[in-house]
Formats: sequence, C-alpha cells, structure tokens
Amino acid sequence: MDYGDKLFWLSVVIQRKYAQIAAGFELTPSQATLLCAVRNEPRRMADLAASLGMTKNALSQLVDRTARRELVSRASSAQDRRVVMLSATPTGKVLAEAVYAEVAKRLPEIARNLDADDQRDFERVATAIVDTSDLSSPTSNQPITP
Repeated sequence: MDYGDKLFWLSVVIQRKYAQIAAGFELTPSQATLLCAVRNEPRRMADLAASLGMTKNALSQLVDRTARRELVSRASSAQDRRVVMLSATPTGKVLAEAVYAEVAKRLPEIARNLDADDQRDFERVATAIVDTSDLSSPTSNQPITP
C-alpha cells in the first residue's frame, strides 16, 4: 500500500471509532460533530456549513433532525436578523460535553499498538496537521452531506 492508501485507511479507522462513540450516545456522527461544534458558543449557520464542509441545505437538514431531539436551537442574530445562529440547548450542551470527553478519551485508542515514542510522534504530527489546516472553509469543492 502506498501513502495515499495508508491515509485512506487511517481515515476509515478514525471514522469507525468516532461512529462507535457517537452511537454510544444515540447520535449519528454528524449530529455528534454538530453538537461539539456549538457546545461552547453559538455559531453562525453559514460559518458552520463552511467549517463542516457541508452545503447550507445539508446543514439545515442536520439541524432540523438534531433540533427535533431538542439538542440545538436556531435564533436570529441580535446584530443582523438575516443571520441565523445555532446553539446547543442546555440538554445538548451536557450531551456535547460528554461526547467531547469520550472522543478525547477513546479516539487516541487508535494508536494503542504503537510504542510510547511513536504515540508521541503521532500526537505531534496530528497536532501539526490540525493546527495548520484551515477549518474555517471546506477543503474541497465537493461539500459533504450528512
């Protein structure tokens, strides 16, 4: 397998582990991601769509499904009524914090078979990749759907 294949399979390993964690909270991976994205403060829907690499319509559908569970709520911005803000409800915030804590605890398990030095290298490289990535906009021209 070449480097691209390895990265592909690494993404599968990460996505599978993340899906298992989300399922433990009776959430889809998309719902878990949405909750974690708004757990600390309200976010503009347009900004969320860009950050998550989703179309506005796909995000709206995801928000509708999550709002039916009373985990998120929409509101107009106080500064500009055309802007829609999304925030976690009190129940959603508690759930988001629990999901986030579980992800932080269990996602590193993907590196459990590495020795201590390789685990530190993996953490360093993963941190560098995230820190140098532009998460404010989609990384491709192909938005994903939930």
